[in-house]
Formats: sequence, C-alpha cells, structure tokens
Amino acid sequence: MTPEPYGRTKNGQPVARHTLARGRLTVRILDYGGIVSAIETPDRTGRRTNVVLGAMDLAGYEASDAHFGALIGRYANRIAHGRFSLDGQVHDLPRNEGDNTMHGGPAGFDRKVWRVESATGTDLTLAHRSPDGDQGFPGTLDVRVTYALPDDETLSITYAAETDRPTVLNLTNHSYFNLAGEGAGDALDHVVGIAADAYLAVDADQIPTGERCAVAGTPFDFRTPTALGARIRAADRQLIRGHGYDHTFVLRGAGGLRTVATAHDPSSGRHLTVATTQPGLQLYTANMLDGTATGSGGGLYRAGDAVCFEAQGFPDAPNHPDFPSTVLRPGESFSAVTTYRFTVA
Repeated sequence: MTPEPYGRTKNGQPVARHTLARGRLTVRILDYGGIVSAIETPDRTGRRTNVVLGAMDLAGYEASDAHFGALIGRYANRIAHGRFSLDGQVHDLPRNEGDNTMHGGPAGFDRKVWRVESATGTDLTLAHRSPDGDQGFPGTLDVRVTYALPDDETLSITYAAETDRPTVLNLTNHSYFNLAGEGAGDALDHVVGIAADAYLAVDADQIPTGERCAVAGTPFDFRTPTALGARIRAADRQLIRGHGYDHTFVLRGAGGLRTVATAHDPSSGRHLTVATTQPGLQLYTANMLDGTATGSGGGLYRAGDAVCFEAQGFPDAPNHPDFPSTVLRPGESFSAVTTYRFTVA
C-alpha cells in the first residue's frame, strides 16, 4: 500500500505511516521510531478494533516518554548507573531515568526516523545506522527490522544487526496491548499465561539484583493463566518496587521460536499468543501512565490500561556476567524473532 504522510518531526524530517493488511488483520507502522501505531483485529462478533495504545499524532509521540509501540534500542530496559565495561573499557551513557540509562538513552532508536528498505502490502523492512558513540555505545551498528503478516492472524517482527566494533545490543518492541480495544479502560481482567518458572528480582531503582526468583507461591506465577488484576495489589516487595508488574521473566527454552505468553480478554473474546527466540519477557502493566497522556482515540491513559509483552535480552546484562550475553562482535550477526498471533476464543 502507498505510505501516507504523517507530518514532520520537530527538526523537519518527514514521517510516513505504512499499512500492512492481510485478511482480518491490519497493522499500521510509522517510520518514526518503527512505531506500531495500530493493530486492528476482530472480536468474537467480527467487529474490528485497534488493540494497541498510541498517541494522537506525531507531536504526541515525540512528546511522550511512554515509548508507545516503538522499536527500542540500542539497549532495551535499564543499564545501572549508565555505565558498563566491555573488554576492559568502561563506557558511559547518558542517564535518563535517575542515575540509570533506560531504553537506550534520551535519543534512542524510538526517536529516529528509519529508512524504508523495502515494502509490500504485507511486509515492511526498516533500516537504521547508529554511529559509533551514539548515546555512548561503541561501534557503528547497522540494524534492520522487518514487520510481516505471514497469515491473517499473525504479526511477525524480525530483528537483524551487525557492528564494526564490540558493542552491546538489546532490541524489542514496546507495544501496549488492550485486547478489549484502545481506550476501553484497564486491562486488568486480561487472563495472562507466561511460560516461565522464574523472574528477575529488582532493587528500589528497578535494576536486577542478579537473583532469579522462583515464581511458585508468588504473584508472579502465571504458569496457569491468571487475571492480571488478581494479585497486582498484593503486599509484595517486588510489586511495590515495580508499581505493579514491570519485571523480566526468565523464559523456558533457549534460542528457538517458542510460545512464551498468552493473553485473553473475556469481554471481546480476543486472544493473543506471543512467541519469541529471546531469553526474557518483560511484563509491564503500564504503571507509569498517569492520566496526562491523550491517546490515539482521544481519551486519557491511566495505569493498568494496557499490558506490554517485551521480548528481549535481560536488563543490565552487561553488568551481570551470569546473564545471557548481549555482546555483539564484528563478524557476528544478531538475529531475533517475535510474533504476535491474534485469534478469537
């Protein structure tokens, strides 16, 4: 489909919106930040609705710190004290969440206009070159991300990257899902399952302590699908630190594409299945939305109005040698795949 003009950034760069469509599924993507601005899919009655949160317009995306639907890099999630050591060299990054670096820094990949490398009605490939020293990270990094609709139920996101110097890399998509529909209120009645026996404990700054905690007997046990709201207000130290769920789950299996999470909205019948090759899944219940952000449908977003399933490497892994490595070296190719399948049950 022909891309639609979507305005210009504050520094004058033109932005376009690209629409992918196949059967019952329509996905709209901005080349600014690689943002998934809409996913339209039917409910049990056949009524199609957008099921992801977003901003009203480009200015809204630029002004927001919520990262609605965006590609996150170079390093998704948090790096403690904005610093890591690689091959004996210390790299300092800009701090944009207290003393820590969050989602790649204040000018991460979600703030860039990506180059369209190829596009059809069912797939879109965006590319970006991140120069050596970008947000403090070493090496020139070439990244390609392909969005595709392999069938009329599935959005697939494939990540690829190469570097000319040793660096660290953690890429994800930050879509906020409400399967009842954008603007439908909170998503705490969504019944969620996660294929994980452990999660990463965090400190008061939401930095991993290094401890992998068993989910058994805790509010983090989603091995049997459970409503998000069933235990979110439990007097649990980790829930207090995250202001709700904002934690990385240690996924079962390694390397291959496997189902790692499900979500079901009883009111609409929509069902989401998440599969990934990544080792971790950040479950985030939109805790920082505070009623000041105007959404794409014109309403105000509040905490709990969506749930994010951010498939990724572990946060702060460069500072935890026992975590799965996020180091990328010259001659190596980073690759990862995450899929989101929408059905009705």
